[in-house]
Amino acid sequence: MMGFNMFSGMFSIVFILIIGMFIFTIVKGISEWSSNNKQPIIPVESVITSKRTSVTHHHHNTGDNMMHNSTSTSYYVTFEFGNGERLELKVSGRDYGLMAEGDRGVLSFQGTRFISFNRK
Repeated sequence: MMGFNMFSGMFSIVFILIIGMFIFTIVKGISEWSSNNKQPIIPVESVITSKRTSVTHHHHNTGDNMMHNSTSTSYYVTFEFGNGERLELKVSGRDYGLMAEGDRGVLSFQGTRFISFNRK
């Protein structure tokens, strides 16, 4: 009986932590989106210094003893400005595929949001 109460208490704590993390993630995303919207769109001459991807693997139990696996890929590009400052931005897979290290052009961004890169 005591083991059941202990399990019930642990389950409640884990459940509250998961819900808290979920709410925190939503609030953080909305905050970043709002902050970006308040920023001006800045066009700046830059050169692409590096590109990278981040692959995340997801494992889902479908409930009938079947596992479903999926992956998602995020794409990042680092831009360097004339003053030596660098900025890494998340870009779409389409934009990532159109860019190459060493490309020069005008980067337009808004806060942490990539808008466009027009190669020269």
